[in-house]
Amino acid sequence: MIAAIALGSNLTSQFGDPSANLHEAVRRLGDIGTLTAVSSFYVTKPVGLLDQPDFVNAAVLLETELGPLELLRGMLLLEHQMGRDRAKVAPKGPRIIDLDLLLYSDLMLNDPELTLPHPAMHERKFVLEPLAEIAGSLIHPGFKKTVSELLAFCPHG
Repeated sequence: MIAAIALGSNLTSQFGDPSANLHEAVRRLGDIGTLTAVSSFYVTKPVGLLDQPDFVNAAVLLETELGPLELLRGMLLLEHQMGRDRAKVAPKGPRIIDLDLLLYSDLMLNDPELTLPHPAMHERKFVLEPLAEIAGSLIHPGFKKTVSELLAFCPHG
C-alpha cells in the first residue's frame, strides 16, 4: 500500500535544526517502509498557536506492508524516539517532529485511533503544497478531488 505522510518541525533537537529533524524522520520512515517520493522542504508560518517559531514542512510517499493502524503506531513511536512527548505539548504547539498519516491508498477509515483521510488535510496549505509536489494526482477518496485540486481551493495555511 502507498501512504502519504506529512512531516513538520519547528524546534532544534539533538539532530539539529528543524530541517535536520525532517531529514532524520525521513531516514527513519525508510526503516518502516520504502520511500518512493520525498518533497522539498517548505518554511511556513504556524497555524493556530501563533507565538512560536516558523515550521519546516514536507511530505513523503511510503510503500508499506503495514496496515494503517500499525503504520500510525510506528509513526508515533518514531516521534517519541526523536523526543516528542505529545502529552506535554499543546496540540498545535512547538514540536521536534510531527508526523501525520494523510492518505493510505484509497482507504476511508473512521476508528477511535485513526481517521483516514486525515480530516483536516484539505484545509492545510502547509500539508497540501508539499504533497502536491510529489503526488498531485493522488485522489482524496472522500472528496473525489486530486491533491492539486484541493490545494487550488485551499484558502489558507
